[in-house]
Amino acid sequence: MAAAHPTATDVVMAVAIAVVSVLQGFDVVPGPLRPFDGVAVVLTLLATLPVALRRRAPTTVLLACMGFWCLLPVAGYPPAHGTYGILVGLYTVASTRPWRHVLACAALCCAGWVAGGVLGGQTPVVTLLAQGAVVPAVVWWFGDVARRLAVANRRLAAAGTELARRAVAEERVRLARELHDVVAHHLSVIAVQAGLSRYVLRSDPGTADAALGTVLDTGREALRELRRVLELLRVEGPAGDFAPAPGLAGLSELADRMRAAGVAVDVVVTGTPRPLAPGLELCAYRVVQESLTNVLKHARAASVAVTVDHADGELRVTVVDDGAGGARVTARAGNGLRGMRERAMLYGGSLRAGPRASGDGFEVQLVLPVPP
Repeated sequence: MAAAHPTATDVVMAVAIAVVSVLQGFDVVPGPLRPFDGVAVVLTLLATLPVALRRRAPTTVLLACMGFWCLLPVAGYPPAHGTYGILVGLYTVASTRPWRHVLACAALCCAGWVAGGVLGGQTPVVTLLAQGAVVPAVVWWFGDVARRLAVANRRLAAAGTELARRAVAEERVRLARELHDVVAHHLSVIAVQAGLSRYVLRSDPGTADAALGTVLDTGREALRELRRVLELLRVEGPAGDFAPAPGLAGLSELADRMRAAGVAVDVVVTGTPRPLAPGLELCAYRVVQESLTNVLKHARAASVAVTVDHADGELRVTVVDDGAGGARVTARAGNGLRGMRERAMLYGGSLRAGPRASGDGFEVQLVLPVPP
């Protein structure tokens, strides 16, 4: 059920307290004062119905209710009814205005309360002073509590909006890194194969044709990956059809592309493979992909060994090449290595990358904890 509109709620409340105030007026024994008649009914309605506009003009509503209520004892009617509009108006002012503003309104209410009681013949004066001080103070306290709660709710809403904005920004950064990995790897393969096809175009048409086939296949896969990431970046509309995120099962296809580029890649799986979370598999795949891309761009390696070890409680992935560009990879592939380390840290793992101890080649070792 939809929530009622605030203005409609205020109108209903104003009508309700007006009816109650009029009925109370007819029940009051006038004594020496004038009996409750049509003029008193009109003044009572004027002292309560402005509550319907309390959210739009709180101070004006309070002053109007107070003014028309004060006319009751001035005209000789008992002032013991019609105060609901004043109390609601003071509460609204206390819940929406600064304390200095509320203090002035509360003092005015206190003075009006005491003056109305004196004109209405209420005694003793000490009781009127106590009522005039305590009742506005209590209403002020409740209004101030409501104001502070509203401020706290706004701050919580703003904090929630900021957290959501940060989450979106972090997700976009993660997807940008996905784009870096995808584009860097596929363009490296395309560049190598295109260069090979141009070199052997006339001398070895068969090799050139195979290289161009690899360029086409790699380009199509790059477009599929890019479409997948860009679909994830969309904020409206249904997602398109794209392949699931790559995992360890895709390492063989990744190795085939590297072999087509002229680098011998050997993939070895040890231990007992078991189902892994998609995020862990994607992290391992991207680390291998980035490592092979660096080999292709910098290492001048002839062969690469990729080892996937399903150990107890962890997944270990090692990529070792026999090239002579270990120092060059460290110097020029800083962003890629940094991205791999951040991926590993995201899943509570670690990554070590650097030249091999023997001095030739480069080694990347990823360790990811695997929850039972």
